[in-house]
Amino acid sequence: MKIAGLKTFIVGNPPPRKGGRYFIFLKLATADGIEGVGEVYNAAFAPDVVVKMIEDVYARHVEGMDPFRIESLWRNVYGRGYSMRPDLSLMGVLSGLEVALWDICGKAVDKPVYELLGGRVHDALRTYTYIYPPEGEDAHSASPVYSDPDAAAERAADYLAQGFTAVKFDPVGGYSNFDPRQPSLESLDRSEAFCRRLREACGAKADLLFGTHGQFTASGALRLARRLEPYDPLWFEEPVPPEMPEEMALVARQTKIPIATGERLATKYEFARLLELRAASILQMALGRVGGLLEAKKIAGMAEAHYAQVAPHLYCGPIEGAANLQLSACTPNFLILESIERWDGFHAQLLKRPLRWEEGYVIPPEEPGLGVELNEEVALAHPWEGTELHLEMATAPIDDYRKR
Repeated sequence: MKIAGLKTFIVGNPPPRKGGRYFIFLKLATADGIEGVGEVYNAAFAPDVVVKMIEDVYARHVEGMDPFRIESLWRNVYGRGYSMRPDLSLMGVLSGLEVALWDICGKAVDKPVYELLGGRVHDALRTYTYIYPPEGEDAHSASPVYSDPDAAAERAADYLAQGFTAVKFDPVGGYSNFDPRQPSLESLDRSEAFCRRLREACGAKADLLFGTHGQFTASGALRLARRLEPYDPLWFEEPVPPEMPEEMALVARQTKIPIATGERLATKYEFARLLELRAASILQMALGRVGGLLEAKKIAGMAEAHYAQVAPHLYCGPIEGAANLQLSACTPNFLILESIERWDGFHAQLLKRPLRWEEGYVIPPEEPGLGVELNEEVALAHPWEGTELHLEMATAPIDDYRKR
């Protein structure tokens, strides 16, 4: 069995754009007709550039290969061009291709991928969602749910009614290429008010997941953490930028709130530093970026030996979501899975059969491979026509005190 074909899809995510502005999918095919799908999470380049990267890696390393030789492929792509170090863009490309190979392998032996990675441990996977604006509002808008504690609490109550037992939110303000910075007193007050109102609205029925996006210095993050501790969040996410885990370790040692991080990290090597420094106890690898399913399974094993837990990150499309699900199902130290609400809306339309979400949990599929099939008609009917990147940060320093 040899890999003989590649297709790529750049899919524009229509409003409300939950999960990003666009998704980059790929499909591999063997000479005997078995197909596998993957998703590339690469936010640093325009998607048409990423497609060229995919085609280059495919031509040099994947075309003609035995799809079961994933470990050899991983090493050859990781070291290509005399790199031998984590490269987010290259690892995103490798992740999408590697996940598609696992999809093929599972279909070839008629087993879900989780059965090939140790077997199912969890029959249902607890999920959480960001607090998004109500139906009809764009997820990238200046909605009150991002700035008004009462609006966020009302929206959280909606999610609890649907069955969610955890919600995530980031009320501390924007993030910039010039971070880290100190939080303003206003953002500290607002963050504390969010936690207070959400805890009042949710009681003990839901965990509060406090998300930040690496905005703060270690000292600034600790000032914020002290405000949040009375409300017992399940985690404090990425309190400082990802480049210096030593600084994150300073925060972890001085707050009672568990630290979660990992969406901007790739490979076992970057996650090993986190664990060695005790910088985080909840690892949030993104399967479309970290290096693929096997790499994520290795990271989960390292985490298990450090009594750390795994909570795969998702701000992407449903193929990465399906890969996250496969990893989580076979991981003993799995904690919780990020979903884009209930994986409904456009995420469901992109799949021939939606993921099965029931009262706050997603049920691992029993179909072979990833258990999902890309609906190519829907993907092709929504081409990306914008110029923005998948995610963008402010390009000037943020001064929360300056009145504009």
